[in-house]
Amino acid sequence: MLGANFTIIHPAVFILLGIPGLEQYHTWLAIPFCLMYIAAVLGNGALILVPSEHTLHEPMYVFLSMLAGTDILLSTSTVPKALAIFWFHAGEIPFDACIAQMFFIHVAFVAESGILLAMAFDRYVAICTPLRYSAVLTPMTIGKMTLAIWGRSIGTIFPIVFLLKRLSYCRTNVIPHSYCEHIGVARLACADITVNIWYGFSVPMASVLVDVALIGISYTLILQAVFRLPSQDARHKALNTCGSHIGVILLFFIPSFFTFLTHRFGKNIPHHVHILLANLYVLVPPMLNPIIYGAKTKQIRDSMTHMLSVMWKS
Repeated sequence: MLGANFTIIHPAVFILLGIPGLEQYHTWLAIPFCLMYIAAVLGNGALILVPSEHTLHEPMYVFLSMLAGTDILLSTSTVPKALAIFWFHAGEIPFDACIAQMFFIHVAFVAESGILLAMAFDRYVAICTPLRYSAVLTPMTIGKMTLAIWGRSIGTIFPIVFLLKRLSYCRTNVIPHSYCEHIGVARLACADITVNIWYGFSVPMASVLVDVALIGISYTLILQAVFRLPSQDARHKALNTCGSHIGVILLFFIPSFFTFLTHRFGKNIPHHVHILLANLYVLVPPMLNPIIYGAKTKQIRDSMTHMLSVMWKS
């Protein structure tokens, strides 16, 4: 812990408080958090294995596997530490580990947005130009899209590491949160954090807003193509193939924008509500995504049933 004279430029450790104001409920909150985390890891772990089935090598299932891996990264970067705080009061986190946690959280957020855009493009090609689907989404194209998604995510967030490391921390080493996030850490510095605020707000959000705009354009074109189909059965089938993806898009973007806006502008909202929402955001979408895809996609249900039967027999 820092001394009273605050002479250390980078504190050896930060102290995460969990959810301030709800300390008496930490033990009980940890139970649903733990169950949701286990469900998220198991469900997304099963989705990662889906492309290994010889019948499910389509690009959509490759992107779905990437989405599942990103969900595991997002929840695993935050929840185990939160559970340690709730159950064992293990709030200490080394400075470099805090920066690493922040990095992986924000990279996963930007990457998931990019993956959802790639999945929207996949649906656009499949519905609007079905005869060119295999020619457009080749394995090489999918590889390039994957590199672009992760290259943009890492390239966008990596400068934040340097923006945080350049600061001198002389206020306190106590973070009123259950995990490290960019502005929450920067506010502990005794230096000017204007660059951190502007970069942390504008660059990642600009990337995500571009994704949202392109996803909106994709689905506008998809709906135009669907309603031009001659038969009602064909329209229903086309819309059904997009239903699970639209559900996941809404589940990702609505809570993220709500959490962001309430954190920035909800000055009258109690602090513990902000922290609770932030924790639910890294838990609920990763937990529900496999359920949404499993419920809406017969191939995934059949694949998971087959994998479970093989595991049971072995």
